[in-house]
Amino acid sequence: MTTDPKPDYSEQTQWMLRIRDQRDKRAFAQLFGFYAPRLKGFVMRAGAPAAQAEDIVQDVLLTVWRKAHMFDPARAQVSSWIYQIARNRQIDVIRKEARPVPEALAIDDETGEDPDGAEVMALEQETDRLRDALAKLAPAQREMIERAYLGELTHTEIRDATGLPLGTIKSRIRLGLDRLRHELKELR
Repeated sequence: MTTDPKPDYSEQTQWMLRIRDQRDKRAFAQLFGFYAPRLKGFVMRAGAPAAQAEDIVQDVLLTVWRKAHMFDPARAQVSSWIYQIARNRQIDVIRKEARPVPEALAIDDETGEDPDGAEVMALEQETDRLRDALAKLAPAQREMIERAYLGELTHTEIRDATGLPLGTIKSRIRLGLDRLRHELKELR
C-alpha cells in the first residue's frame, strides 16, 4: 500500500498554504516581501502613479491575507491568483476614478451666490421623490443601489462585503435602476 507523495510546491505556494491553513504571519511577511515590489511594478506598468500603485499593492496583499482560505493550489498558482487580485483591484480603482460627478452635485463656486428659495424647494421635492421611489424598491435592490451609488462602492467591493455573486449584484442594481427610472420619469 503506497500513499501518494505530497506535491512538491514552490516556496511561494508553501508560504500561501501556511497563511491559508495556519494564519502564519511569518509566511505572510515572506510572501509580502516577495510580491510587493513585483506587484508595484506590474501596477505601475499598467499606468498607475507610484503612490497609487503602493496603495493598490497594500489593498491586494490585505485581500490575500483576508481571502487566503479561498486559495486552492489545484486551481491556480500563487502568482496567478495574486496577480488576478491586483488586476481586478486596479480595474476597480480606474472605474471609481472615471465615475463622473452628477451635474446636480457639481458645485459652482464661480458665482458665489446662494441658490434662491425656489431652487432649494425644488431640490428638496426631488430628494423626497427619490427617497419615496427608493422606499418602493425591493429591499435587496435598494441595498445594492445604496451601496453602489450612495456608498460609492464598486461591484467587487459590494461582493466582498455581502458575499453575493457579481451577477446577482449587477441584476439587482439593473432591476432597481429600471424601477427608479419608471418611478421618476416625470422629473426629466
